[in-house]
Amino acid sequence: MSEPAPTGEVRDTPFADALGERYLAYALSTIVSRSLPDVRDGLKPVHRRLLYAMRQLKLDPTAGFKKCARVVGDVIGKYHPHGDVAVYDALVRLAQEFAVRFPLVEGQGNFGNVDGDNAAAMRYTEARLTEVALALLEGIDEDAVDFRDTYDGEESEPIVLPARFPNLLANGSSGIAVGMATSIPPHNVGEICAALQRLIEDPAVGVADLVSLMPGPDFPTGGVMVEPPSSVLEAYSSGRGSFHLRAKWEVEKLQYGLFQIVVTEIPYQVPKSRLIERVAELLAARKLPLLADIRDESTTDVRIVLEPRNRTVDPEVLMEQMFRNTDFEVRIPLNMNVLDATNTPRVMDLKEVLKSFLNHRHEVLQRRSRHRLDKIEQRLEVLDGFLVAYLNLDEVIRIIRHEDEPKAELIRVFSLTEVQAEAILNMRLRSLRKLEEMEIRKEKQALDAERSELKGLLSDEGRRWKAIADEIGDIGRRFGGATVLGKRRTRISAAPVVAEIPVEAMIEREPITVICSEKGWIRAVKGHLNEYGDIRYKEGDRPRFALHAQTTDKLLVFASDGRFFTVGCDKLPSGRGLGEPLRLMVELGDSEDVVALLVHRPAGRLAVASGSGHGFMVEEKDVVAQTRNGRQVLNVAGQEKAVICVPVHEGDDAVAVVGENRRLLVFPLAELPTMQRGRGVILQRYRGGGIADLKTLRIEEGLSWQLGDRVRTQLDLTAWLAKRAQAGRMPPPGFPRSNRFT
Repeated sequence: MSEPAPTGEVRDTPFADALGERYLAYALSTIVSRSLPDVRDGLKPVHRRLLYAMRQLKLDPTAGFKKCARVVGDVIGKYHPHGDVAVYDALVRLAQEFAVRFPLVEGQGNFGNVDGDNAAAMRYTEARLTEVALALLEGIDEDAVDFRDTYDGEESEPIVLPARFPNLLANGSSGIAVGMATSIPPHNVGEICAALQRLIEDPAVGVADLVSLMPGPDFPTGGVMVEPPSSVLEAYSSGRGSFHLRAKWEVEKLQYGLFQIVVTEIPYQVPKSRLIERVAELLAARKLPLLADIRDESTTDVRIVLEPRNRTVDPEVLMEQMFRNTDFEVRIPLNMNVLDATNTPRVMDLKEVLKSFLNHRHEVLQRRSRHRLDKIEQRLEVLDGFLVAYLNLDEVIRIIRHEDEPKAELIRVFSLTEVQAEAILNMRLRSLRKLEEMEIRKEKQALDAERSELKGLLSDEGRRWKAIADEIGDIGRRFGGATVLGKRRTRISAAPVVAEIPVEAMIEREPITVICSEKGWIRAVKGHLNEYGDIRYKEGDRPRFALHAQTTDKLLVFASDGRFFTVGCDKLPSGRGLGEPLRLMVELGDSEDVVALLVHRPAGRLAVASGSGHGFMVEEKDVVAQTRNGRQVLNVAGQEKAVICVPVHEGDDAVAVVGENRRLLVFPLAELPTMQRGRGVILQRYRGGGIADLKTLRIEEGLSWQLGDRVRTQLDLTAWLAKRAQAGRMPPPGFPRSNRFT
């Protein structure tokens, strides 16, 4: 960096160099003086100056309140030459119970609310310090920390506070500087104190042991933290990470089997009014199909009521949808980027943050002890002079009455120090009584004992750490989990299983009858019909498929090219008309036909076959298509077509195949392989023609077929039972001439 030019001198400087110098100065000022907290007291300069100015105004918890305008005026006039709005905003946040886990300022008046409303103007509000703030300031007059001149040199201010309270982790901090940022969520003081004491006991303790005592943040607005323990440990080990925080909710039962969901705690720093507005916007856009309405019934406590679309909605599924689409679940970042004791910004892990606080407390303890020791030495010097005066009272009085220079004479006659002689000369006559001498001797004895104690403390590091551990224990008792303020508010829960919300959960379940004509026109009629005589079709068309389903079901369409298509039953056109062509819903080729129409069974199996007699079994879950193009399952080539798709029922142990040549073969189901895609294996051999029909069955129940309005059954299948890929034999008498089982 070049030397500064004398006043009035103009020096040519490259623009890049001049800009770099000025930007670097700005960046350092932003990092050190505005955005990053000090690891020792967890405060930024504006917060530190606010607390110190309020202490100078004697705004203790037992004193009366003063106008916030007075506090802000002192801060910007003496310590912080910035805008009053910024300073007042910082003061307000320190007083907001929903923003700060352990408020440092007690406010009187309107200090805003969780809805996001602003505080009243500073001329209307009043403030004073809290007990937590006093713990941060304790010992500041006892040479516990260094001071520096203020911006105008007329006052002095502390560089850092003594900080008996672990404020950085307890209240957290956030800020954005130039090229770096910090984000530290609040934690529970009782848990912090337990971790600090564990670190004092064993300085080599690992982060994992500390995390077992500090399992996660504790937010002032409560909520439920859902983060895997491994992720929490990784975040605290590296100093960077995030935590997922959800709203706390419960189900309230209503009459007639109805219910509503009540949210009692919302995530940290989420404005309630904006959250409800966002949900209302999604409702209007039809992006929350399970939710009917949202109401805000909050008073001093949060109470947001969610009304489900109907009584069949699963509350867990509804809330999972809310968590995914709204700020009922948020991600709280962790970035422990702080200023260390040398004012250097760096990212620390949990152990480093705790150790830095302990080192600061150790230094404060030593400085306060030395300061107290100096005061004791000074007082003992005075008391020794007083005792000399009492032993020689008459001579002292004579010297004071008759000598022109009594101070010098007292020093000469009694070998006193200048301080002792000055103290004797300043004594009041009432102090000459015998009782006062006894009090001085008692005070001297007590101070001698205290001096010995302090010297022992300063010479023994183990005793110092024991004293610090006792201080931390006291903070834990005053502000920890046993108190109303310190009781943990954020519940820690197991991480949720990330799973897709089933489509059927977003659809009202109703019975329907699916009707599909021979020309492929499909529709859904409400209810399960048993008679189909009243169903109308287009001229020249006739019925082909009719099956019962629910609006939440998926429909499987098997085409002659071996592809499966999937159509949601809720997407089917209404049965009031003649329906719509199925080809408009899926990419079914003009030369292809629908072979089978089935209701999807997630755990079911299907048997598929081509006209040449090749086939296999396939799991239904493997044929569900996600796109209009469908999923290729049965491979066919040339002029070959897929002709059969039938369900395999639970317990079936055999396959019956009949060919166009009127030959019947029954073989074990175990010989039919299960595949996801392919041509399959030979089911039955033919000299001419191909397969006509296929069904699965139980051997002990025999083979049944439809003959007109009757069902006939052949129990003894010994004559037709053989290995797969045989030619088969003529079917039993009475078998349909159509060569089909149904």
